Amino acid sequence: MKKRQIGKSSLYIAPLVFGGNVFGWTVEEERAFQLLDAFTEAGFHAIDTADSYSRWAPGNKGGESETIIGNWIRKRGNRSRVIIATKVGSDMGQGHRDISKKHILSAVEDSLRRLQTDYVDLYQTHWDVETTPVEETLEAHAQLVKEGKVRWIGASNFSPSRLKSALEASRKNQYPRYESLQPLYNLYERESFEKEYQNICMDQNLGVITYYSLARGFLTGKYRSRLDLKVSQRGNGVDKYLDIRGFRILAALDEVAKKYEVSPAAVAIAWLCARPAVTAPIASATTPEQLDSLIKGAQLGLDDGSMNLLNEASRW
Repeated sequence: MKKRQIGKSSLYIAPLVFGGNVFGWTVEEERAFQLLDAFTEAGFHAIDTADSYSRWAPGNKGGESETIIGNWIRKRGNRSRVIIATKVGSDMGQGHRDISKKHILSAVEDSLRRLQTDYVDLYQTHWDVETTPVEETLEAHAQLVKEGKVRWIGASNFSPSRLKSALEASRKNQYPRYESLQPLYNLYERESFEKEYQNICMDQNLGVITYYSLARGFLTGKYRSRLDLKVSQRGNGVDKYLDIRGFRILAALDEVAKKYEVSPAAVAIAWLCARPAVTAPIASATTPEQLDSLIKGAQLGLDDGSMNLLNEASRW
C-alpha cells in the first residue's frame, strides 16, 4: 500500500486515518485498544483526535480521546511507529473557541500530558477565529515547532480567504506553514470543497485529510429512512441526506459495492482515496467489522466506470 505525503512535510501515511472522535463516547478504552491494534496491524498508523473529543458526551469534559490514545501508546510502546494528529481551538469549557497564542501554548501541554508523549506529529488549528490575527496563531505554532513539541501544523474549518492569508503570512514571516487542510468532504458534500478549496490545496501542495468522510454514517447505507435514525447515537443530523440526491448516491454505492463484493462504506472511502486532491480520509469505527470495511475501502481501487457512476450520482 503506497504511502502518501502530507503536503510538503516529512509525514507519509497510508490512505486512511482513524477518527478518534468516538473514543470516550461510543467506544470505551478496551474496545479502542482492540480497534487501534487491528488498524495498525493492517498497515495503517495515522490517528486523528482533538483536545475537545469527546466533550459533548454526558459526564465528559474533553480530553477523553487523547487520554485513551495516550494509554494505548504507553502500553504498546509504539510512539515512533504511529502518527498522532490532534487539534486545538475548540471550546474547552471557557465558552468560546480560542486560537490565541496564550491558549495554544497552554493547551498543547495538556494534550501532550494526555497523549503521554513529548511531541505531536501534526498539530491542527481546529476552528478559525477571525478576530485573532493569523500571525498570532502561527507565531504560537512556530514556537512549538522550535521547542520540538510539534513537528508539523495543519488547519481545519478555515474560510478560503483566511487559509490563503495564513499561507501568505507564513511565507512572509518565515513561520511554519499549514501543511494540511482538514475539510468536510464526502460523496454527498462535495460542492464547498471542490468549488472553494480544491484548487488552493492542489496549487499550494497541501495535504487534504477529510472529515465526515462517510457523511455521519449515511454513506454506510444504514440510514435509508427516518426510522433508521434511531438505531445509532450518531443518527442526529443525518436526516438532511435523506433526499432524492442522497438516495441516488446510495443506489450507486449499492451497485458498485455489489460489483466488488464490499460494503457501501468501503466504496465511499475508495472514492475519496481516488479523488485528485485527497491525501487520506478520516473515518471512525466502533466495531471490528466496521473497521474491516474501512480498511477494504482504502485498499480498493475503483475502475473508471465505477468512479464515473459515483461522480454522476453525486454531482452538484
